[in-house]
Amino acid sequence: MTTATQRFTLEDYLAYNDGCDRRYELVNGELRPMSLGTGQHGSIMKRLERIFDQEVERIQQPWTALAGLVGLQSPRSERWDTVRIPDLSVLTIEQWATLQTREAVIRLNEPPPLLVVEVVSESTKSTDYRAKRAEYSVLDVPEYWIVDPLTAKVTICRLLEGWYEAAEYESNQAVQSITFPALALTAEKILRG
Repeated sequence: MTTATQRFTLEDYLAYNDGCDRRYELVNGELRPMSLGTGQHGSIMKRLERIFDQEVERIQQPWTALAGLVGLQSPRSERWDTVRIPDLSVLTIEQWATLQTREAVIRLNEPPPLLVVEVVSESTKSTDYRAKRAEYSVLDVPEYWIVDPLTAKVTICRLLEGWYEAAEYESNQAVQSITFPALALTAEKILRG
Protein backbone atom coordinates (compact mmCIF):
# COMPACT_ATOMS: atom_id res chain seq x y z
CA MET A 1 0.00 0.00 0.00
CA THR A 2 1.33 3.46 -0.94
CA THR A 3 0.75 6.55 1.18
CA ALA A 4 0.45 9.96 -0.39
CA THR A 5 2.87 12.66 0.67
CA GLN A 6 1.39 16.08 1.35
CA ARG A 7 2.81 18.64 -1.06
CA PHE A 8 3.14 22.31 -0.20
CA THR A 9 3.17 25.37 -2.42
CA LEU A 10 5.41 28.29 -1.50
CA GLU A 11 2.40 30.04 0.06
CA ASP A 12 1.51 26.92 2.11
CA TYR A 13 5.11 26.67 3.30
CA LEU A 14 5.28 30.33 4.34
CA ALA A 15 2.02 29.96 6.32
CA TYR A 16 2.88 26.56 7.85
CA ASN A 17 3.02 26.30 11.64
CA ASP A 18 3.16 22.93 13.37
CA GLY A 19 3.24 24.48 16.83
CA CYS A 20 6.89 23.70 17.53
CA ASP A 21 10.16 25.51 16.88
CA ARG A 22 11.41 23.04 14.25
CA ARG A 23 12.62 24.62 11.01
CA TYR A 24 11.99 23.11 7.61
CA GLU A 25 13.32 23.49 4.11
CA LEU A 26 10.81 22.94 1.33
CA VAL A 27 12.11 20.49 -1.28
CA ASN A 28 9.94 19.73 -4.29
CA GLY A 29 6.83 20.54 -2.24
CA GLU A 30 7.82 18.38 0.75
CA LEU A 31 8.78 19.67 4.19
CA ARG A 32 12.28 18.50 5.18
CA PRO A 33 13.12 19.01 8.87
CA MET A 34 16.44 20.73 9.46
CA SER A 35 18.59 19.07 12.08
CA LEU A 36 20.28 21.14 14.76
CA GLY A 37 23.84 20.26 13.74
CA THR A 38 26.86 19.70 15.94
CA GLY A 39 28.46 22.30 18.14
CA GLN A 40 31.30 22.49 15.61
CA HIS A 41 28.75 23.25 12.88
CA GLY A 42 27.34 26.12 14.94
CA SER A 43 30.79 27.42 15.85
CA ILE A 44 31.82 27.58 12.20
CA MET A 45 28.64 29.47 11.29
CA LYS A 46 29.05 31.96 14.14
CA ARG A 47 32.74 32.53 13.43
CA LEU A 48 32.19 33.10 9.70
CA GLU A 49 29.27 35.45 10.35
CA ARG A 50 31.47 37.52 12.66
CA ILE A 51 34.44 37.47 10.23
CA PHE A 52 32.26 38.49 7.28
CA ASP A 53 30.62 41.32 9.23
CA GLN A 54 34.04 42.62 10.34
CA GLU A 55 35.31 42.50 6.76
CA VAL A 56 32.16 44.24 5.48
CA GLU A 57 32.78 47.02 7.99
CA ARG A 58 36.47 47.24 7.09
CA ILE A 59 35.80 47.54 3.34
CA GLN A 60 32.78 49.78 3.99
CA GLN A 61 30.24 47.89 1.91
CA PRO A 62 26.46 48.09 2.55
CA TRP A 63 26.23 44.33 3.21
CA THR A 64 25.37 42.06 6.11
CA ALA A 65 26.09 38.42 7.01
CA LEU A 66 23.15 36.40 8.32
CA ALA A 67 23.39 32.90 9.80
CA GLY A 68 20.37 30.75 8.94
CA LEU A 69 17.91 33.64 8.71
CA VAL A 70 17.19 33.83 4.97
CA GLY A 71 15.56 31.35 2.63
CA LEU A 72 16.11 31.12 -1.13
CA GLN A 73 13.34 30.01 -3.45
CA SER A 74 14.88 27.55 -5.86
CA PRO A 75 13.83 26.79 -9.44
CA ARG A 76 14.01 23.00 -9.32
CA SER A 77 12.93 21.18 -12.46
CA GLU A 78 9.96 19.57 -10.69
CA ARG A 79 6.62 21.34 -10.61
CA TRP A 80 6.61 21.83 -6.83
CA ASP A 81 8.28 24.65 -4.92
CA THR A 82 11.65 24.47 -3.16
CA VAL A 83 13.07 26.82 -0.52
CA ARG A 84 16.58 26.34 0.86
CA ILE A 85 17.84 27.96 4.07
CA PRO A 86 21.63 28.37 3.77
CA ASP A 87 23.75 28.20 6.91
CA LEU A 88 25.04 31.68 6.11
CA SER A 89 24.15 34.33 3.54
CA VAL A 90 25.73 37.67 2.70
CA LEU A 91 23.30 40.17 1.18
CA THR A 92 23.01 43.87 0.68
CA ILE A 93 21.54 45.94 3.50
CA GLU A 94 18.92 47.15 1.00
CA GLN A 95 17.83 43.58 0.26
CA TRP A 96 17.75 42.69 3.96
CA ALA A 97 15.56 45.78 4.55
CA THR A 98 13.02 44.53 1.98
CA LEU A 99 12.68 41.29 3.99
CA GLN A 100 11.83 43.06 7.25
CA THR A 101 8.09 43.17 6.65
CA ARG A 102 7.56 39.75 5.08
CA GLU A 103 8.85 36.20 5.31
CA ALA A 104 12.62 36.29 4.80
CA VAL A 105 12.60 34.31 1.54
CA ILE A 106 14.37 35.69 -1.51
CA ARG A 107 12.05 34.97 -4.43
CA LEU A 108 13.04 33.83 -7.92
CA ASN A 109 12.51 37.31 -9.39
CA GLU A 110 14.78 38.99 -6.79
CA PRO A 111 18.57 39.36 -6.80
CA PRO A 112 20.41 36.47 -5.12
CA PRO A 113 22.70 36.83 -2.10
CA LEU A 114 26.29 37.87 -2.82
CA LEU A 115 27.64 34.76 -1.08
CA VAL A 116 26.14 31.62 0.46
CA VAL A 117 27.81 29.16 2.87
CA GLU A 118 26.78 25.62 3.75
CA VAL A 119 28.53 23.70 6.55
CA VAL A 120 28.52 19.99 5.75
CA SER A 121 27.27 17.40 8.21
CA GLU A 122 26.75 13.65 7.76
CA SER A 123 23.08 14.16 6.95
CA THR A 124 23.63 16.98 4.41
CA LYS A 125 26.74 15.81 2.50
CA SER A 126 25.05 14.90 -0.76
CA THR A 127 22.66 17.85 -0.67
CA ASP A 128 25.39 20.43 0.01
CA TYR A 129 27.78 19.13 -2.66
CA ARG A 130 25.25 18.27 -5.35
CA ALA A 131 21.70 19.60 -5.09
CA LYS A 132 22.43 22.96 -3.48
CA ARG A 133 25.45 23.52 -5.69
CA ALA A 134 23.26 23.07 -8.79
CA GLU A 135 20.40 25.16 -7.38
CA TYR A 136 22.59 28.06 -6.23
CA SER A 137 24.29 28.21 -9.63
CA VAL A 138 20.91 28.42 -11.40
CA LEU A 139 19.97 31.22 -8.98
CA ASP A 140 23.16 33.07 -10.04
CA VAL A 141 24.62 33.19 -6.53
CA PRO A 142 28.11 34.52 -7.41
CA GLU A 143 29.97 32.62 -4.69
CA TYR A 144 29.13 29.43 -2.78
CA TRP A 145 31.29 28.08 0.06
CA ILE A 146 31.08 24.44 1.13
CA VAL A 147 32.75 24.16 4.52
CA ASP A 148 33.34 20.48 5.22
CA PRO A 149 34.64 19.54 8.67
CA LEU A 150 34.17 15.84 7.79
CA THR A 151 36.95 15.96 5.19
CA ALA A 152 38.74 19.02 6.63
CA LYS A 153 38.42 21.10 3.46
CA VAL A 154 36.73 24.24 2.22
CA THR A 155 35.44 24.38 -1.34
CA ILE A 156 34.78 27.79 -2.85
CA CYS A 157 32.62 27.80 -5.96
CA ARG A 158 32.71 30.87 -8.21
CA LEU A 159 30.03 31.42 -10.81
CA LEU A 160 31.41 31.64 -14.32
CA GLU A 161 29.06 31.67 -17.32
CA GLY A 162 26.27 29.97 -15.36
CA TRP A 163 28.43 27.19 -13.85
CA TYR A 164 30.48 26.94 -10.71
CA GLU A 165 34.24 26.57 -10.91
CA ALA A 166 35.42 25.04 -7.64
CA ALA A 167 38.68 25.47 -5.76
CA GLU A 168 39.45 23.30 -2.73
CA TYR A 169 41.46 24.48 0.26
CA GLU A 170 42.95 22.47 3.12
CA SER A 171 44.95 23.11 6.31
CA ASN A 172 46.97 26.35 6.07
CA GLN A 173 46.03 27.22 2.47
CA ALA A 174 44.58 30.75 2.23
CA VAL A 175 41.10 30.80 0.72
CA GLN A 176 40.47 33.05 -2.27
CA SER A 177 37.10 34.81 -2.21
CA ILE A 178 35.74 37.04 -4.97
CA THR A 179 33.34 38.72 -2.54
CA PHE A 180 36.06 39.34 0.05
CA PRO A 181 39.33 39.36 -1.94
CA ALA A 182 41.45 40.80 0.91
CA LEU A 183 40.22 38.30 3.49
CA ALA A 184 43.22 36.65 5.15
CA LEU A 185 41.70 33.33 6.15
CA THR A 186 42.96 29.78 5.93
CA ALA A 187 40.91 26.62 5.61
CA GLU A 188 42.17 25.52 9.03
CA LYS A 189 40.98 28.75 10.64
CA ILE A 190 37.52 28.36 9.07
CA LEU A 191 37.20 24.73 10.13
CA ARG A 192 38.30 25.44 13.68
CA GLY A 193 35.11 27.37 14.33
